[in-house]
Parts: sequence; C-alpha cells; structure tokens
Amino acid sequence: MIRYDLKCDGDHRFDSWFPSGEAFEGLSSRGLVTCPVCGSAKVEKALMAPSVRPGRKAATTPPAEAEATALRQPRNEMEEALATLRRQVEESSEYVGMNFAAEARKIHAGNAPERSIYGEAKPDEARKLIEDGVPVAPLPFMPARKTN
Repeated sequence: MIRYDLKCDGDHRFDSWFPSGEAFEGLSSRGLVTCPVCGSAKVEKALMAPSVRPGRKAATTPPAEAEATALRQPRNEMEEALATLRRQVEESSEYVGMNFAAEARKIHAGNAPERSIYGEAKPDEARKLIEDGVPVAPLPFMPARKTN
C-alpha cells in the first residue's frame, strides 16, 4: 500500500491510500479519484515529505504509537466537525447495530420506547424505511467497530 498526498484543481488537499502507484494512475486517468471536499476529478499528487523512520536512539515515542495518535487528530475544520457530530451522536443515541431497520420500525410504530438510535442498515433496508415514512438519515461516519 502507498499513501499519496493529493490536491484537486480547487486547491483542496487530502490524502488517500492505493495498492500501488500504477493503481493510482489507472484510477486517476479514469476520473475515479475525486476530491472529498468539492468532488473534482482533476486530482494530482501533491509534494510530499518522505516518511523516514528515526534511529532507535532518536525515537522517544514508538513510531506506530506516534502515527496512530496523529491519525486520530482532526486535520481540518471538516474533520473536526465530523468528529464533533460523531461524539454527539454516540453520547445521545443508542447503538443498535444491524438491528437498526427493525428497531426504527418498532419505534415508528409505537412498539418500542421512543429514543434516538443509530446503527447499520443495508441500502435496500434504508430505502424501504424512507419509502415507508420512517424518519432516518445516513451518518457520514462508520460505526466505531468498523474503523481501524
């Protein structure tokens, strides 16, 4: 796997992982690499600093721990807003996992106590909930159990 720092024609900077340099080139040439901010498919590699591991004596924090800490920190306002939304949802709602569609229907029908829930649903289940008038909305993040 290789990580590239990328930049779109709107000067939005982001990064992404690819199986190889050839995979990036192939996806990019077909317009399948897009900016997460504006959706532009005019994306190019940005100047990157090499990732060099310090010598054993120079490292005060284990590299894997330092990298994991850096990955948990929001890098821009959008990531900070998503982190805040996630905290609010997790603190004020009950996670019902893959039972989301069934539980949402029970609450909507009055067969379960009314409360805020979140969970997972297959696309066809979510579409059916919306068609049936059950008030649901997709969340812009994965459940904690599905993230690294």
